[in-house]
Amino acid sequence: MTNASFSVDNRHREALAPIATPDRLLLGPGPSNAHPTVLDALARTPIGHLDPLYVELMSEVQELLRYAWQTDHRLTLPMSGTGSAAMEATIANTVEPGDTVLVAIKGYFGLRLADMAGRYRADVRTIEKPWGEWFTLEDLEAALIEHRPTILAMVHAETSTGVCQPMEGVGDLCRQHGCLLLLDTVTSLGGVPLYIDEWKVDLAYSCSQKGLSCPPGLGPFTMGPRAEEKMSARKDKVPNWYLDVSLLNKYWGSDRVYHHTAPVNMNFGMREALRLLAEEGLDNSWARHRRNAERLWSGLEELGLSMLVPTDRRLPTLTTVRIPDGVDGKAFSLHLLNQHGIEVGGGLGVLAGKIWRIGLMGYNSTPENVDRLLNLFETELPRFSGSLAAAA
Repeated sequence: MTNASFSVDNRHREALAPIATPDRLLLGPGPSNAHPTVLDALARTPIGHLDPLYVELMSEVQELLRYAWQTDHRLTLPMSGTGSAAMEATIANTVEPGDTVLVAIKGYFGLRLADMAGRYRADVRTIEKPWGEWFTLEDLEAALIEHRPTILAMVHAETSTGVCQPMEGVGDLCRQHGCLLLLDTVTSLGGVPLYIDEWKVDLAYSCSQKGLSCPPGLGPFTMGPRAEEKMSARKDKVPNWYLDVSLLNKYWGSDRVYHHTAPVNMNFGMREALRLLAEEGLDNSWARHRRNAERLWSGLEELGLSMLVPTDRRLPTLTTVRIPDGVDGKAFSLHLLNQHGIEVGGGLGVLAGKIWRIGLMGYNSTPENVDRLLNLFETELPRFSGSLAAAA
């Protein structure tokens, strides 16, 4: 007999209906829409995380990640967690209490790096630029001389501002001053020229859901020989068991020793996302992202809108557009979402209410998506501003 206290009332019966979510075109700061081939891979029947076929797929994912990052780093793998897990793994494995970590902050995610490093009891030092600007080699060298850090941590593609940090020469500076270079590539991997080995980057991380057009859930991670040496010389164990690369290496390395139950189907999806990137070719992908971004920039400027970042430092994956005076930017974003099924992002931190963030990442970076969005800006935005409506 059913216990009445555990009966399902009508309200809960409705909640238990099969899931039904609308189709959205995700043109915000991430995630991007997953490629249909990736979704097909995710829907495949799972296999065991120690199955020989899965072990073979793990090796393919690692090799494809090395290609995407242009690196030969042995320790290159997808962390079982979102990009923030991979971000934390770079710090957890290399930072010991008292280590000086210099964080170059020019947006929201630089602040997150500093927060994470502090939680691992680093001596955190910071240098800052106004949001929308970037660091010069002179800025960085002066800070390295002043602070003499063990690690310099910085963001390549700052998702909060749309700034692409120039990296030429930064790795050489770090070698000259005896520190590791840690780089956030969350919004650049797959869509922006990125050369881990050529730039002498020791640690980097990314995510699955932006330029790779795979759903969120995996965090690509790579560690070079100098960072491996730092990790191996630790006085104590890595203080985060789940993200301990010395343990994960036994699973993702040649031994394949069980560490955790990997998200098998997510790695199916990651394998296909990376395969599609390799099939297109990095140079072609980078050129496509740039071409579609320039189409967007030109169209927005023709409508009288201005960008936050100068052209030569703009990310082709993430465009920051100034919200015109008198326009309720959040109301317009909600209108695009609720009436047209298109997501664009708002500003974070000091840029909240001042910018829209438009993503053209991976599968979503197409001229058709650009034209669709521009058409809506042209026809719908005047309704949200008296001055624009009068001009129209």
